[in-house]
Amino acid sequence: MTTTTRGEILAARRIVVKVGSASISGPNVGQIEPLVDALAEAHARGAEVILVSSGAIATGMPYLGLDSRPTDLATQQAAAAVGQNLLIYRYQESLRRYRIVAGQVLLTAGDLENPTPRKNAERAMDKLLELRILPIVNENDTVATHEIRFGDNDRLASLVAALVRADLLVLLSDVDALYTRPPHEPGAVRIDHVPYGDPLDGVVVGSVGTGIGTGGATTKVAAARHAAEAGAGVLLSATRDVARAMRGETVGTWFDPRVGAPAAL
Repeated sequence: MTTTTRGEILAARRIVVKVGSASISGPNVGQIEPLVDALAEAHARGAEVILVSSGAIATGMPYLGLDSRPTDLATQQAAAAVGQNLLIYRYQESLRRYRIVAGQVLLTAGDLENPTPRKNAERAMDKLLELRILPIVNENDTVATHEIRFGDNDRLASLVAALVRADLLVLLSDVDALYTRPPHEPGAVRIDHVPYGDPLDGVVVGSVGTGIGTGGATTKVAAARHAAEAGAGVLLSATRDVARAMRGETVGTWFDPRVGAPAAL
């Protein structure tokens, strides 16, 4: 069923949750366990859950002796190779409490642009969900190049939501909602609800990320629009509020989906 309102979140059949690097790495690595708690709660009520998780590069950085995100592609790839292994291990160790098994899915933009690998990815995730495995999706940073990268995992999450015909997309970060202007600026007002097709006239959306990841409010709004066009309800919320968000409580910003959208875009 298409999740058209917050009140229908508890009934969502297929849910994609995206979490940013800054929310689950470095000093915030402890947020993995409450995130997993919320995912397991949805899983226990019968929902099919897919996690799109950034964080491979950020997780690998300390093991390469790096204090800041590398700018050259080769070092990014090396950090991702180390960090992806550790990231999946941390998730699986936390999921073990609920006897949930994770399945790693690494994608490049080309995988979802070309019909054959796109169909393979769709079939693999459908089978994982059928088997009650929790897919954890990330960009394949080790082999991706600047020319073929998604650019940020907000976009990847919206493409995955469309690919698997998700009812709900939850975009998590260290910001609790969309605001009328960057939330640190005077006069910023939280936006509770965005109707489908609303151009958000007068809203000033910032594009600056945390310095750990690559996203920002601009990428989240673009991702929300894409997923809504594909028929998924979208909620922007803070990682710390994930449990409340996935219970349909009034947190974050809700984007109405297009009603009667095609099965996938």
